[in-house]
Amino acid sequence: MLKYLFTLVYICFLLPVNAQKVNQSTESVLPYNNYYTVRGGVNNFLSIVKKKQSATVAFLGGSITFNPGWRDKISNYLKERFPKTKFRFIQAGIPSLGSLPNAFRFKRDVLDSGKVDLLFIEAAVNDRVNGTDSLTQVRDLEGIVRRAKRSNPLMDIILMSFADPDKNNDYAKSKTPAEVVNHELIAQHYDLPSINLAKEVYDKIQNKEFSWDHDFKDLHPAPFGQELYFATIKHLLETCIDKPVHRSIVKPLPRPLNKSNFEHGSYYNITNAYHDKNWVLDNNWVPKDNLGTRPGFVNVPVLMADKPGAEITLPFSGTAIGMGIVSGADAGIVSYSVDNSAYKDIDLYTAWSSMLHLPWYVLFNGNLSKGSHILRLKIANHHNVNSKGNACRIVYFLKNE
Repeated sequence: MLKYLFTLVYICFLLPVNAQKVNQSTESVLPYNNYYTVRGGVNNFLSIVKKKQSATVAFLGGSITFNPGWRDKISNYLKERFPKTKFRFIQAGIPSLGSLPNAFRFKRDVLDSGKVDLLFIEAAVNDRVNGTDSLTQVRDLEGIVRRAKRSNPLMDIILMSFADPDKNNDYAKSKTPAEVVNHELIAQHYDLPSINLAKEVYDKIQNKEFSWDHDFKDLHPAPFGQELYFATIKHLLETCIDKPVHRSIVKPLPRPLNKSNFEHGSYYNITNAYHDKNWVLDNNWVPKDNLGTRPGFVNVPVLMADKPGAEITLPFSGTAIGMGIVSGADAGIVSYSVDNSAYKDIDLYTAWSSMLHLPWYVLFNGNLSKGSHILRLKIANHHNVNSKGNACRIVYFLKNE
């Protein structure tokens, strides 16, 4: 009897993380390797860790990267797999942020801290939720990859598309989500590994291995979902580790898919703006209401105004201009003009503004000619019907040199 129990426990331990959820009518568990493409792999990273050298791994993404789960598991796995390598991990996940914010904060939040050897990127969930258009997604992701490779030509990069209900709905209609298409487009062009976890989750649900409502539960995965993400990412890494490791190779960057990509995107200090007396620079902004905030968007300098007609003039050089704001319950509408073009309105109030001061990124123009430009921005005299006011709180300007 004891021998039988030991055997049963041993078999259960060896099963994939989701195998115990499999419906008895399911004949097999879909393999992890159905959902990733190795392409150029992570040979340069492995050549470092197998020489027992120090290595830096960075995680760039939104709340699914910020929250405890797959990221911690991958970090622990790498330390256990290569115990003689000294690892440094950069946690650059910020809730609510997708590819547009990531392209402009990448230098400050990741590259400025030193050489990175392996970079994980995810933005597919927030790009859908935030309504980032397809062209901008390509410019964002390509800009991140090209800037990463410029900073360290030996950096290995893994692109990941995580799951959400909208992507499940797309796959149910036999449609590949645009965000997944764009992640794969960039990965293929730059010969990078990619993982389509959105498709894996959908397929495994259809295969009756688990359910969204009872097991995965949310786009912020339950522990079960975090374990699935970890298992698939680990399987990709193990596949690369099992291959012969060669000396590090610098591959020349291919021509960009989009010449207007945000490779040189960065933050542009709010003190560069000229403004009228209706604007105030608060060097340590905190909300006066009880709404929540996000890391990096509280106790920071904020240029703010809430009176219609309050105006800013911002001289800048580059091919793109935008701003990163905090959008709370009183967020207003702004009108903007670049180089004396006709004014256009942008509503700063979001679907989440009533619940928290949400970091929100606005791109005014991403296709400017190289050279000097002028942005003019003023607060409109009308606002969203759900908003309590006309506020505009700018944390950063965004520009692409």
